[in-house]
Amino acid sequence: MCEVITIANQKGGVGKTTTAVNLAAFLATSEKRVLFIDCDPQANATTAFGIRRNEVQIDAYHVLSGSKKISQVIIRLDEIPYLDLVPANIGLAGFEKDFYSKKNNGQTMLRNKIEEVKNNYDFIIIDSPPALGALTVNALVASDSIIVPIQCEFYALEGLAQLLNTVKVIKDTSNPDLSIRGFLPTMFVSQHNLSRQVLDDLSQHFGDKLFRHTKKREEYIIVPRNVRLAESPSFGKPILFYDAKSSGSIAYQNLAEFILEGA
Repeated sequence: MCEVITIANQKGGVGKTTTAVNLAAFLATSEKRVLFIDCDPQANATTAFGIRRNEVQIDAYHVLSGSKKISQVIIRLDEIPYLDLVPANIGLAGFEKDFYSKKNNGQTMLRNKIEEVKNNYDFIIIDSPPALGALTVNALVASDSIIVPIQCEFYALEGLAQLLNTVKVIKDTSNPDLSIRGFLPTMFVSQHNLSRQVLDDLSQHFGDKLFRHTKKREEYIIVPRNVRLAESPSFGKPILFYDAKSSGSIAYQNLAEFILEGA
C-alpha cells in the first residue's frame, strides 16, 4: 500500500520544504520507492534535489493541467536510486486560475493524476506552498495524511487553527480518510527559553500528535536549528548526502524511522 503524505503549513519559513526533502531522501535510502511531488511554485524542493528551475521544461503544472501524464514528467534522481521527482517552476502559479474555472472538480485533479502511478511507489511525498490555496487543497485531497512542521519561535501557533479547519473541511467533503500524521517542532534551540516554551505548548495541546523516537518513546523528535541543514539545499543535496552526522540529519533520520515503523 502506498501512503501519500503532504507536508503543509501556510506559514512560510517553518522548515516545510526542508522536512519534505529530507524525509523523502531518508525513506528512499531505506529502499522504499518514493515519488516526490513539488507543488510549490517557488520550486525550492526541486532546487534542493540539484535540479535547476530554469532548466525544467515540463513540471507539475503540466500534470495538473492535463497536458501531460505524471509518468511523462517524472525525473529519475541518479544519486538517490529509489527516489523520483515531479519538479516545479514558477509556471505552477498559473494553476490557481485553472482551479477556480473548474469549480469543485478542481479539487481532485492531483488525486486523479496520482492514481496513474500510485501502485509504483511505497510513499508519495508532496511539498505544498505556504498558503491554503488551490495547490494545498489539491495536495490534501490527494493525501492519506499530513505532517505539519511548526517552528519553535514567536507566533509559532498563529494560523494553525486555520490549517486545522481546512483539514476538517476537506475530511467532511472531499477526503474523509485524511489524517494528521503529526506535528514536527523545527528550528529548536535548546538554550532558548522561547524554544522550550513553544515545545511545552505543543506538548500540552498536541502531545499525542508529536512524533516520538522509536527507541526512546519518552523523547519527542525535534529538528534543531542547524547550520549544515540550512546549507545543504544550496549544494543541491538532502542533508543525508551533505552531512549525515549533523544534528539536523539525525533528526530527519529519526522521523523517517518513525514513519517506517507505522507503515
